[in-house]
Amino acid sequence: MLTAFIVDDEFQCREFLSVLLKQYFPEIQLVGQAATVDQALEGLRHYKPDIVFLDIQLNAQTGFDLLNRLPEIDFALIFTTAFDQYAIKAFRFNAIDYLLKPVLTEEFKKAVQKVISRQASGTDILRLRVDQLLNDLKNPAAVQDKIAIPTQDGFLIVPVHEIIYCRASSNYTDFILTGNRYLLSSYTLKQYDEMLSPQSFFRAHRSYLINLTHVKMYKRGDGGEIVMSNGDEVELSRTHKEVFLRLLNIKS
Repeated sequence: MLTAFIVDDEFQCREFLSVLLKQYFPEIQLVGQAATVDQALEGLRHYKPDIVFLDIQLNAQTGFDLLNRLPEIDFALIFTTAFDQYAIKAFRFNAIDYLLKPVLTEEFKKAVQKVISRQASGTDILRLRVDQLLNDLKNPAAVQDKIAIPTQDGFLIVPVHEIIYCRASSNYTDFILTGNRYLLSSYTLKQYDEMLSPQSFFRAHRSYLINLTHVKMYKRGDGGEIVMSNGDEVELSRTHKEVFLRLLNIKS
């Protein structure tokens, strides 16, 4: 049986999460709750839970203060947050599970199910992703140069400039990387479109998201073909053609 621990400074939030756990995941045992960093430290050391629901703001402290006082993050982590849209993008970019307050039942079920089906992520990788997330939240204007990509085996940290293009593969995404490397992610292309478009990526087609810095050539056509730096040709949708040509200052 998996065990869970809730850290939130609001009593009603802790109670709501505990009710959802009991109703939808009776196989997960809630072993404790905490309202402060100190209480959480004591509870985590004592119970050693498998899953922790962690609020960002804990009175005068934060969930990050708690994580920084732990020797390792040896549990699955789901943040609960009321942060703005930029912060949510940072969570997605670093592949950190989160629940946006007020927590919706369906979102809660999806987040927990994802954790249950992905028990194999290494604690060292999780620490790296959390550290990068904290850095991104402290520096909203900074360009995020690495992305944590969830795979069937865990996560891979990939520099954004090494991504040539992404290709939809049903509900998964193929990453075509420099050095003839390929990677299959368990996230959809739509999710990566939302994350990477501000990073010089362009949705050339419903099935392709390209890194504009890796565009080598454009071949004219109804929509046309985009030749990438590795020689691959990517179809350009007719409806996206005008925007693409304008982005690269190409006259049609």
